[in-house]
Amino acid sequence: MLILALIYLAFISLGLPDSLLGSSWPLMHLEFAVPVDRAGIVSMIISGGTIISSLFSHRVIKRYGTAKVTVASVAMTAVALLGFSLSLRFHWLFFLAVPLGLGAGAVDAGLNEFVAEHYAAKHMNWLHCFWGVGAMLGPMLIAVFTRLGGGWRSGYFNISLVQFALVLTLLAALGKWTEMEHSKSRQHSATKEGTKKHSLLAPLKSKGAPLAMLTFFFYTSVEASVMLWGASYLVNTKFMAPETAAGWVSLFFLGLTGGRMLSGFASMKLSSETLIRIGTLLVLGGLIIMALPVPTLLATSALVLVGIGLAPIFPSMLHLTPVYFEREIAQAAMGMQMAFAYTGTTLMPPLFGRLFAVTSFRLMPYILLFCAVGMLACTTRLAALGGKNPHPAEVLTS
Repeated sequence: MLILALIYLAFISLGLPDSLLGSSWPLMHLEFAVPVDRAGIVSMIISGGTIISSLFSHRVIKRYGTAKVTVASVAMTAVALLGFSLSLRFHWLFFLAVPLGLGAGAVDAGLNEFVAEHYAAKHMNWLHCFWGVGAMLGPMLIAVFTRLGGGWRSGYFNISLVQFALVLTLLAALGKWTEMEHSKSRQHSATKEGTKKHSLLAPLKSKGAPLAMLTFFFYTSVEASVMLWGASYLVNTKFMAPETAAGWVSLFFLGLTGGRMLSGFASMKLSSETLIRIGTLLVLGGLIIMALPVPTLLATSALVLVGIGLAPIFPSMLHLTPVYFEREIAQAAMGMQMAFAYTGTTLMPPLFGRLFAVTSFRLMPYILLFCAVGMLACTTRLAALGGKNPHPAEVLTS
């Protein structure tokens, strides 16, 4: 239970930096005297680092173990956040964005695979709920420290101290965590495949692998687009005041986080495949309502419904990784899935935004419906193919 508690804390710390740049940028760009769109460059560098570290995480984790990689990754994000708080020039952020992205990708892929392999589905859902807690706390802390007169630098500095405190806590438990990893790995040491080396693209050779990768791409395309453009959609199509629209989008995020807490309890009775199917149908229902000429209150409520529907899909798909992929390539598959997810997050919202800008934001629910239908088709086919492996959490003591 100690290790599981530390993993939950690590995911809160993983969520903290994810929302910091956006919430503090209105102040940062004025201080650095750069155009407001320069945040996109920093964000792209962070995302690039995350994609690269996700793809190669399996090799690093295979050599050093999840525990040591987690400690090093959290330390990298702590140093990067401290650097942000001390930056005197805007271009310093380019260099600091590299360790921030690399650290986030490695710890994300590593912890997701560790939990998927060793714990029940409820913990995967609650783990990502805790990520949402961290993501919500980030902007709140920036606001608090700004009101206290410290500005955005004070927010970054104090959040980096939280990260450093987590590093020390993880170091204190490193021996116990490493011992647990070695104990679990010895249970599988009899297999010959465990000693084989696998290429970076080995997961793609598995049956159904492209479907799994596309599911993550479609999922993050919907989630990130709603987060980025949801308020603009309400302002431009429902003529809502910007501050009111922002409030409804925050409720979407609350639905996403709260939905994952509820999904954790639901997973005790329902399979991961069933949760994915129910969630996808809720997303489709919400987007269909948004596409119809309905009253504003119904359209905004549909946005929250989309958040609730999205809640179980991502963690449930991650939890099924050891089922759809052989154990020896499960970590590599997890890294590749996270890379596809981050690619969707990075590329699709800006492309969709450009499309909506030159056409109309009324297209938004239709475009996202296409992604949701693609997600439903991929997950339905995956369920039909079926996983060839029993879930490790059903075999090992969780």
